[in-house]
Amino acid sequence: MFTKEDLAQIEAHGATLAEVETQLKNFREGFPPLAVVRAASCGDGIRRLDGERLERAVARYERAADGLKVVKFVPASGAATRMFKDLFEFVREGRRSPVVEELLARRTQFAFWPELERLAGAGADERTLVSDIVTEGLCYGETPKGLVAFHRYGEEVRKAVEEHLVEGAQYAASRGEVAIHFTVSPEHRERFEALLAERIPRYEARYGVKYRISFSEQRAATDTLAVNPDCTPFRRDDGRLLFRPAGHGALIGNLGELDADLIFVKNIDNVTTDCRRGPTVLYKKALAGLLLELQERMFEYLMALEVPGAELEPIAAFIERELCVKLPADYNTALLRSVLDRPIRVCGMVRNEGEPGGGPFWVASGDGLETLQIAESNQIAPEKRELMRAATHFNPVDLVCGIRTSKGERFDLRRYVDPATGFISRKSSGGRELLAQELPGLWNGAMARWNTVFVEVPAETFSPVKVVTDLLRPEHQGDAC
Repeated sequence: MFTKEDLAQIEAHGATLAEVETQLKNFREGFPPLAVVRAASCGDGIRRLDGERLERAVARYERAADGLKVVKFVPASGAATRMFKDLFEFVREGRRSPVVEELLARRTQFAFWPELERLAGAGADERTLVSDIVTEGLCYGETPKGLVAFHRYGEEVRKAVEEHLVEGAQYAASRGEVAIHFTVSPEHRERFEALLAERIPRYEARYGVKYRISFSEQRAATDTLAVNPDCTPFRRDDGRLLFRPAGHGALIGNLGELDADLIFVKNIDNVTTDCRRGPTVLYKKALAGLLLELQERMFEYLMALEVPGAELEPIAAFIERELCVKLPADYNTALLRSVLDRPIRVCGMVRNEGEPGGGPFWVASGDGLETLQIAESNQIAPEKRELMRAATHFNPVDLVCGIRTSKGERFDLRRYVDPATGFISRKSSGGRELLAQELPGLWNGAMARWNTVFVEVPAETFSPVKVVTDLLRPEHQGDAC
């Protein structure tokens, strides 16, 4: 099936023949559905933090923060093409969707309006204005979301990446430093670096912190082979194989290389304005404090299990009640140790109000455990889709992660990925249909074997921007503060 030239290309891409053959097998056989038992809910896998409990968790984090290596991890790769899909259609075909109508009617309310008006000129017609947003002028159709102007405060305009600087100063500072790690596409990295170099001094002076910014890119070695609809390797017009980026699950290696005791994970577009950020800051600290409490007890119990004859019942009770892992009746010391000796994440969950995204579920694993996982609809068998429709909460990607062992070393996060949770989608290249394969999602199958705790967080902590007119929502109108 593969020529000498193919093998050389595979090797040059950083992959192995065994990995490519596994991908081909996945295309042929598909991925099994997740063994979902039921949706998690408040009191059954999702906890609420009442006033006193919330305050205690926040205080726990604030006491510890200066003694920790804290990093804010922000996936920021890729252009914002889907955000401007309707605008592209208007420019190409003149189709006036509701998104285009709203954008034109409320154009002056966008943070990017002053710059757009200067570029297009005061008398520009509607087609020119929209074209200057996505293709000419602002060129936002080829720009990462992080570099799109999101909010305006009087004369000050902030891009999405800047709001992460502000957030970081308010909940991720340690000893006066704020470490933020962005994953970016190679072709956009220079623009991120230039913008941050220009703007960081402003925010350091404003918040009295020093920023430590780092970047990484999705490695080519994590790309997956594309295939034809008959599952044979897809070849370009020149006969070479086609490899495609395999989704955000490829970033588990980037996450695992961070030198951090505590990692906040949040998407680039999920930011809000200064006057609405209070709940976000509060609950980020609370999630971190809860993680530290649980991790401390996990380490204590691991130490206790080193002593022969350790009492197992209290440890098992902690695992079931606090870590939400359902154990088999015949558990033993080895099983308890294996459950405790894992990375841990505490995930905020928002009440389901119709927003897109995966949700929190109880899932049966092959080792006899029931654990909490974040599942997407494409991971659930058709006959169980009613479980997703009945879910009370969804995943806003609001995570705090602990990736150190009880000995202070970093876990090898690749060991905790469930490789059976990837998925296959239909794409095209050069007008030809193909099948693409994505790795287990970063907060889905890539973290399937972590200890996972779900906490209900307020809807105010979730303000994503999926289409351009989401920037007209109150949570993105800085001038309304």
